[in-house]
Amino acid sequence: MATTPTARDLTLAQILERQQQAFLADPQPSAKVRRDRIQRLKRLVLDNAAELAEAIREDYGSRPETLSMLTDIASSIPDLDHQRGHLKKWMKPTRISRILDKAGFIQQVRHDPKGVVGIMGPWNFPLYLTIVPAGSALAAGNRVMIRPSSTTARTTEVLARLAPQYFAVDELAVAGPEHGRGADFSKLAFDHLFFTGSPGVGKSVARDAAENLTPVTLELGGKNPVIVDVSADIDRAARNVASARMVNGGQVCMCPDYVFVPEAQLDTFCDAVLDQWRTAMPAIVGNPEYTATVNTSNYERIVGLVDDAVAKGAVKREAAPAGERLPDAVTRKIAPTLLTGVTPEMEIDSDEVFGPVLTVYGYSGLDEAIRYVSDRPSPLVLYWYGEKNDRFEVVADRTRSGNIYGNDFGIGMVSSAVPFGGVGNSGMGGYHGHYGFRTFTHERAVAIHTHSFSAAEMMVPPFGPEGKKQASMYFNAMKLRTRLGL
Repeated sequence: MATTPTARDLTLAQILERQQQAFLADPQPSAKVRRDRIQRLKRLVLDNAAELAEAIREDYGSRPETLSMLTDIASSIPDLDHQRGHLKKWMKPTRISRILDKAGFIQQVRHDPKGVVGIMGPWNFPLYLTIVPAGSALAAGNRVMIRPSSTTARTTEVLARLAPQYFAVDELAVAGPEHGRGADFSKLAFDHLFFTGSPGVGKSVARDAAENLTPVTLELGGKNPVIVDVSADIDRAARNVASARMVNGGQVCMCPDYVFVPEAQLDTFCDAVLDQWRTAMPAIVGNPEYTATVNTSNYERIVGLVDDAVAKGAVKREAAPAGERLPDAVTRKIAPTLLTGVTPEMEIDSDEVFGPVLTVYGYSGLDEAIRYVSDRPSPLVLYWYGEKNDRFEVVADRTRSGNIYGNDFGIGMVSSAVPFGGVGNSGMGGYHGHYGFRTFTHERAVAIHTHSFSAAEMMVPPFGPEGKKQASMYFNAMKLRTRLGL
């Protein structure tokens, strides 16, 4: 008896062809079908939560199960639920004008699926950052191919093995190491390609997609700044920033990378950051709750950035527990590190750290901090600590970032009502909630009239007296609107 092939039995091209044919056979899946697919995606994650969390731990060497359960698994579910609860409404064509409809001129916007969506996931949150966009793509009625990061190989293996238990290969398929490199995936002729990762790799993905004129969403990183206002509670701000820097060992695209603090409060801020780290992490090397750097190459890169800064004059202060020799190459653990005195010739001034290192600058005037942020590539998140006052509005107006979060880490992620995405160097496009649905939807205009006149005939010769009169009336009407400021 023949068995149904899984992704592992097929090449990438064969999977894509199967999904394309399945989409052509059912290009407008019902709300019921879409909800069922999202429900199965939820089950894939929740039914296998323990195995997936353990796989992530194995990939890192040291990553707390609680963190994976919270950020990768449980946090994936609210947006999937939001998609399931709203997709029927979002699917309906948008009616432009009831008055025009009654007048015999119908205009609508359809919300059609694009087709086959490719999703390239990162290693830092290998579930959340693939499952949530996959849910949006399914809600929009698409077929989905997922290519997890090769860095988290164990997690990829588990996902690739489990996916066929919940999805036919023509609905959702997970590509494994047998399907080649990331570049082999990004070169496929998808109808939309969604990538989360570094700006450098994002540029390569965009080039590959351009060969097929495939639209892309790029969720990238960058050096996220923090501006601490004079209105902020300095101790509270310092402790919050210290904790935010250490989420997933600092390996988060939203982590604060550098901080501007009023000059007079610089020492107080730095002391509170170090105290928070030392209090929260009294042990590091043998502590399974302390997230390791994901692999050797990243460990060496982070250590190299710190060493380069110190060699060029930066001041390093570590929160290393007594008796522990850190950084430790065997466990790939780096003590939380604070740097001051960083200058432009140091590599860390421009390179995203993606690890447990925080740079702190003092500022004498807010313009100083704004100018520094604005002179650099646009970050994914700009953090503000203090009141939402006139100074905040000045910072928001005079800087550019994907998002602005105030007084806490990543708080825009708690709701599906606002978009998440970068700008410039930190990416293009966004998702979450309705924004995710729209990302994977083609907004297709429909315009139909039932009148006897012919717009086409009005625009070709002969231009008789009546045609010239109508053209003149239209031109004069536009001039009048402009004169009236309409």
